[in-house]
Formats: sequence, structure tokens, C-alpha cells
Amino acid sequence: MLSAITDWFKNIFNGESQAHKAPVRSLSDEQIQFLEHTVAFYRNLSEADKRTFEQRALLFLQTTEVVGNGVEVSDEDCLLVAASAIIPVWAFKGWHYFNLTKVILVPAAFNKDMVLDAPDSTITGMVGSGPLTNRMVLSRPALHYGFINAHDKKNVGIHEFVHLIDMADGDCDGFPERLSQYSYFAPWSRFVEKKITEIHTKRSNIDSYGATNPQEFFAVASEYFFEEPKLLKRKHPHLYSQLMAFYHQDLAAIKADIEPRKNGPCPCGSGKKYKRCCMPKA
Repeated sequence: MLSAITDWFKNIFNGESQAHKAPVRSLSDEQIQFLEHTVAFYRNLSEADKRTFEQRALLFLQTTEVVGNGVEVSDEDCLLVAASAIIPVWAFKGWHYFNLTKVILVPAAFNKDMVLDAPDSTITGMVGSGPLTNRMVLSRPALHYGFINAHDKKNVGIHEFVHLIDMADGDCDGFPERLSQYSYFAPWSRFVEKKITEIHTKRSNIDSYGATNPQEFFAVASEYFFEEPKLLKRKHPHLYSQLMAFYHQDLAAIKADIEPRKNGPCPCGSGKKYKRCCMPKA
């Protein structure tokens, strides 16, 4: 069984994908509602910026294949892949992922040998070199869960696209030179060493996987930044400032501006105070 699944992955890399989703050409009302309901970043945008987000999603899907093996790829899958790509580079309007041509969705987590259903199959996303050059593999369930649970500081789609941003300068080293001047590399590197030490000594609420190496720290911290910006700013203000400078986004301020006040009217339109209506569910 395991060898068959390994061959199955080899077939993907040879271009023998079992299912391919044609690019979404335009967004239907249902697809826009899906983004509104599922992608918090999109939901918090102005109406004009939502239209821009939709256009950038369509452009991404016209230039990047989303294929499946063992899964039938849906429009919703494509939209979440596109959202994962756009969110980190939202402030960079002309950004193009020149180092990606295909995203492969699979039905479950896998191990370093691309085997599913093994005891060590815990990987939910991967980019790299060799067979993975210009390709990304994502667990479809993990991709969806990253957006459904917007408060666990984890989003595998964003995580892997941050690696591609990091790799855009030719080296995956945990410092995105395309987003920042190289002169900031040394102070950032020293700061990352300090934050990794805090994780190792249990003095941090950053996910322990961030202590693997500087490149994983950058990806894990970025997940935190995009999922829980206000919490990150409170717990790790300097890290928040650094990521805000990298991405040119002050998400904590945006979130504070759009969050309803507990004694104010509920945004659902019920006429009740927010604290008496939707606040407990939120």
C-alpha cells in the first residue's frame, strides 16, 4: 500500500495528475459569499479592495495550475489556494510567484518521502527543490482548516507561500530579501535566534515548529501575524513591528478599526447590542 502511494506521488511529479481544475474565469455570487464567510482577511477589506482581491485571485488561478490526486478539486479549493498566495503579498500589487507553476492537493498529510497513511505522515504542506521545483503540495483538509479556524495561529497555505516569498531571492534562509533591504539581515538574524531560544525554553506562545530553523520561524511567525495580529502585537511587539515592516501591513490596527464595540449595535442588523447578540458566538 505504501509503495503504491509513493508511485502515486511520482505520477504527480511526472504530470500524471488524476484530477485537474480549470482556472476560475470569473467569480459567481456563491464564490464571493464563500470568500466572505471563510477568509477573514477578505472579509475585513473595503468593498473596493474586495474587488481587487477577487481580480488578483483570478489572475493567480490563470497563471498557476491547481491539480488534485485522490481529491476532486473544487472552485472553493482554488479560491483558498489563491487567498493563501495573495494575503502575504497584498501590499505588493505587482507580485508574481515566478517560482510556482502548480499546486497539488492531496487527501491527507504525508511524510518526507511523500507517503500518506504512514505513522510519520504529519506534513501538511511542502515546497522545495528537485521534484518540488516550481510545485507546492498541500493537504486539502489542512488547507481548509487553516481558514475555518482563524484563531489557532496556523494556516498551512499561508505558511507555504511565505516559504516561496523567502525563496524568491534564491535562498530559503528566513529573511525575505525581496521584501526588505539586505542591511537588515544581521539584526533580524540575531533577533530570530533570541526568539527561537525563547521557544526552546518554553517562554513563548509561538508554535514550537518555529524553533526548527530560521526559515520555519519566519513562516510560523507569519502565520501568527496574519491569523492573530492583535495577540502577536501584545505578546511580541518587536516581532509584530518587524513583520509589519516586511509585509507593509498593520493588521492589528485594521482589525481594531473593524471590530464591533460590545455596547454598539450588532453588525448582523438585529437591532440588539453586539454583546447581547453575536459577540458570544464570535
